[in-house]
Amino acid sequence: MFIALIGMAFIACDKEEKNVPSDPQQPSEKEVALAGAMKPYVENTVIATYSNMATEGLKLLEQCESILKAVNEDNDYTDLMKQAGITWRQMRKYWEQSEAFLFGPAAAHNIDPHIDSWPLDYNAMNSLLSNQAQMSQIEEEGGAYVGDKLGYALKGFHAAEYFLFEEGQPHKTNLTHAQAVYLLGIVEDLAQQAVLLEDSWAGEVSSEKEAVVTDDEGESMSYNENYGEYFINAGKAGSIYKTYQDAAEEIIAGCVDIADEVADLKLGNPYRGSDNGGDSEYLESPYSRTSTTDFIDNIISIQNAYLGANTYDNSISDYVKSVDSELDQKVIKTIEESIDLIGKISDFENTAQGNSAVKAAIDKVSELEEILDDEVMAILAK
Repeated sequence: MFIALIGMAFIACDKEEKNVPSDPQQPSEKEVALAGAMKPYVENTVIATYSNMATEGLKLLEQCESILKAVNEDNDYTDLMKQAGITWRQMRKYWEQSEAFLFGPAAAHNIDPHIDSWPLDYNAMNSLLSNQAQMSQIEEEGGAYVGDKLGYALKGFHAAEYFLFEEGQPHKTNLTHAQAVYLLGIVEDLAQQAVLLEDSWAGEVSSEKEAVVTDDEGESMSYNENYGEYFINAGKAGSIYKTYQDAAEEIIAGCVDIADEVADLKLGNPYRGSDNGGDSEYLESPYSRTSTTDFIDNIISIQNAYLGANTYDNSISDYVKSVDSELDQKVIKTIEESIDLIGKISDFENTAQGNSAVKAAIDKVSELEEILDDEVMAILAK
């Protein structure tokens, strides 16, 4: 009898264990998978991109300081202009490769329009250059004046591009003193904004970069935030994302936004031309002639956000693949095809309107947008 009772007790305990409800605090397999993608995304994709951009910004700032010195001393600065053009292109590349994550600091602090608005306001620029009082203030205050006092159409990448390039080539070395002063102020402000992007995602920057965003009185321009922690610590106190799914959806939404912009505006406006609801003058980088390079880098920003910037990074792609491997391959293939088709466009700045190669690229990037917005978002929502 004693043995039988013991046996019944073991059976009862076994049933109780099997019927124990799952721990409501235990994260789902999806949350675990997406959590693993966040730190690589933040550190290897976002912060690494902004850090490289800021490093190039500091280099460009130093080169433009040398250009101004050469102008003042009436020395030849042909090589300096060439090197500054190369650095501008590299800095620009990192910026374009960041456009899949224009949410967060880039949007909240208006850094995107601050450094990447176009077209330039030529009339206002010429008026500024001939205004001795304003030029004296720019010479004295540099990037602080440009950043705080000038409108978006008078600063940023494209204002610097205007002085550094002429029809895709380094600008002739005939800058006036006023133009060289203005260029330096533009680039100082541009470098500052790049450092602020890195700082706002990482929470800190090197002492060299910190010096660029610190004024003579020791006041820092830093926003004192660490946006990357919101992704890494999703679901925890202090994060703006309640779940890692929310964070992943933000990442894919950023990819959708830039795919739409590339297809409908950056490619679409010049393709349609003014006769068909577009704008043939809507060219992103007309002076350096790097528009199609910009577009390719925009798609690379999507590729890095989805797949990870490094080969073995955990990523959203890994989760999608675990649920629907065919969809994952479709996303990857469409990204690659988008890059390939944009690369086949020649002389975009002069031949975009009605160009069949441009139309093929528009259609493919639009397809990528739809896949991300409809199918990938649906997988994340399940």
